[in-house]
Amino acid sequence: MDVQGTVAAGWEPVGDAFLRNFEQRGERGAAVAVHHDGRRVVDLWAGTRDADAGEAVGSADGGAPADAEPWREETAQVVRSATKGVASAVPLLLHQRGLLDPDAPVAAYWPEFKAAGKDRVTVRQLLAHRAGVPVLDRPLTLAEAVDLETATRAIAAQAPVWEPGTAHGYHAHTFSWLLSGLVHRVTGRTIGRWVAEEIAAPLGLDLWIGLPAAEAHRVGRLGPVAEIEPPGSGALRLRPKRSVTEAYRDPDSLTRRAFGVIDPGPDENDPVYRAAELPGSAGVATARALSRFYAATLGPVDGAERLFTPDTLALAGTEQSAGADRVLLVGTRFGLGHMLHGPASPLLGPSSFGHPGRGGSLGFADPESGIAFGYVTNGMRKTVTADPRAQSLVRAVGSVLARTA
Repeated sequence: MDVQGTVAAGWEPVGDAFLRNFEQRGERGAAVAVHHDGRRVVDLWAGTRDADAGEAVGSADGGAPADAEPWREETAQVVRSATKGVASAVPLLLHQRGLLDPDAPVAAYWPEFKAAGKDRVTVRQLLAHRAGVPVLDRPLTLAEAVDLETATRAIAAQAPVWEPGTAHGYHAHTFSWLLSGLVHRVTGRTIGRWVAEEIAAPLGLDLWIGLPAAEAHRVGRLGPVAEIEPPGSGALRLRPKRSVTEAYRDPDSLTRRAFGVIDPGPDENDPVYRAAELPGSAGVATARALSRFYAATLGPVDGAERLFTPDTLALAGTEQSAGADRVLLVGTRFGLGHMLHGPASPLLGPSSFGHPGRGGSLGFADPESGIAFGYVTNGMRKTVTADPRAQSLVRAVGSVLARTA
């Protein structure tokens, strides 16, 4: 396996773990990047750009087929719900600038949202997956889902499935339209444009919520979800009475309905989907961009100003929801949009905040250690929040920190 990139002295265990993912966990194409105290210490990529280009590159036959295009330094990938971690910085930054009050009703900014019993839903509840609208009574077509006006009108009209504020449940796809509607009404810009102008451009990130046509050639193809998970993967490590997999097979379950609000399910290799400004699921990024983004939440990076003030950084890691998740059926923890470290979403430590992407990708920051982490992959797994490949890399980061403490 030809692993490309750089590893700073002392951080070799992360490179070793990255290689083992190809040799032992069926990785096809991936990249990982790590910043420590604003300095990039790991920046690696390997494998094939397209997951469906022949056999797994870590297979026993010795590597990728000759016609498989390699994953290159500039290769980007759809990161699924890891997009939520980037998008969740937007309301935090709007609050930091005095433009958004987390404790104000959403309807104060978005009057149409007060319909169907949602008049008292606060911005805080919306961001913390407590609004009670993880589903739609009528799923949207792809054309409807990517149209901001149509989709936000549908979510504004939707009645909650639990009393807002009394419980939480992962708003897997509806988070896209909840956040899009709010940000558009506060700023007058779409969330994809806001991220491009206020985050990606100042930091020089190869990261998009709404992929421009000019960048489409850089994006690899996601493979189909693996039918068999690698031994010991444990996507969700708590064991509820009914597993999320079992619930997903039930068309009437809240789990299935939450993940099925776009019908038929979108093809994430479809240019239309990749170009959509869906901040809950359709972001495209390099591992380097994810890591650099989270590094900027912690402090200055290569001369670029930090994104978050100390108060905003503290708010990002403050728990807003915890306990039994009505959609994922396990105990989850959320801040204002970000997932927080816990049994179902293990990050690096108690101060960590970020977001995994279903099937693999992961980005997070850990203020206590000064670590920022980004991992992207094209080899999809059935994991929801704790992919074994990402976790092996996180453990390697932890081992380096423990050794140098």
